[in-house]
Order: sequence, then structure tokens, then C-alpha cells
Amino acid sequence: MTDLPELLEAIRACRACRRVLPHEPRPVVQAGRGARILVIGQAPGSKVHASGRAWDDDSGDRLREWTGIDPATFYDPDRIAHMPSGFCYPGKGKGGDLPPRPECAPFWHDRLRAALPDVRLTLLVGQYAQKRYLPRHFAPNLTEAVHPWQEAPEGFFPLPHPAWRSRIWMAHHAWFETEVLPDLQARVRHVLKKDLPVG
Repeated sequence: MTDLPELLEAIRACRACRRVLPHEPRPVVQAGRGARILVIGQAPGSKVHASGRAWDDDSGDRLREWTGIDPATFYDPDRIAHMPSGFCYPGKGKGGDLPPRPECAPFWHDRLRAALPDVRLTLLVGQYAQKRYLPRHFAPNLTEAVHPWQEAPEGFFPLPHPAWRSRIWMAHHAWFETEVLPDLQARVRHVLKKDLPVG
């Protein structure tokens, strides 16, 4: 059985990408052995890099709204685990943040998932998580990954990244708000049982 505290300490101490990042690495991760939901996102943005707290930005506000999870539950490591595709902020590119560093997921993901035996629902937020965890034929693009959400492998739930651009995407795909989000929130409530606070 993987020792979770030691693993988290090793992740937070990781400096594998120090030479290629434009800043000092600051891996962001949250997990407790009792976590029942795992959120796999993209990579921390600049605000999350500054605070060291997963989804501590406008995207996080939108993700919590989508899931119906209140902040206290969202940041309880024994209920919700957070494991980005890349643990450190990758820096800015011409069109926004750079992609997650490719070294993180192959090195850390399997080990961390193995240390979370109670996870029943994994949210795949954005294309990087979806490309890693969904079958290759399932997700040729974002819309085609999210629209057949009910056909995803058991325990996985694909979502668009909740950046401000998602509002534009949602305006063209009304089914996301009317069909996907109610199902998502129902699954979240079921997985967390009846101890999920209303919020």
C-alpha cells in the first residue's frame, strides 16, 4: 500500500522541471486516503501558483458551481482530491498559459491514484486529462468528449475546462447546462453520500 503522506511530500518537493520553467516549481496537489472524488485538471494558473491552492481562481468558482460542491467540501482532502495533469504552473505562451509539463502525469499519476482507494468519481476537466484517461476514439475534440459523457468509462466524467471561454462554448451547446450538469451534480451527491453540505 502506498504511503500517501510520503508520496504527497515527494510530489510537493519535485523539482524535475526547474530548468525549463520560468519560475521556481511549486507543485499543487491535494489528497486524503478517504477521498471519493478525484479532480484531474490541466495545470495551475498564475493565481493558483501564487496561493498554492488548487482551483483558487475564477475557473475554480465555475467548477464548484458546476459540481454543486461548496468550498469547505471542495478543499477537504478526505473528500475531494486534486491532481492536475501538470502539477506546476507552466508559464505564459502567446495564446495563454502553456500546456502542462509532460513529465508529471507519467511519473506521478498512477502512484497517486493507487494511493486513493476510495475514489468513485474522477472528473476529467479539459482536453489534457481526457486524452490521457479516455479511449483514443472517444475524444477527438472537446465537444465530442463531453457530449457522450454517459458513455465514458465507468467512474470517469469528462468536462470542459471552466475558464471564461467555457461560457462561449456553453452558449452554443445548451445541452451541457440542461443535461450534463444535473447528472454531474446527482453523481457528486451520490458519491459523497448524504454528508454533502448544501451550498
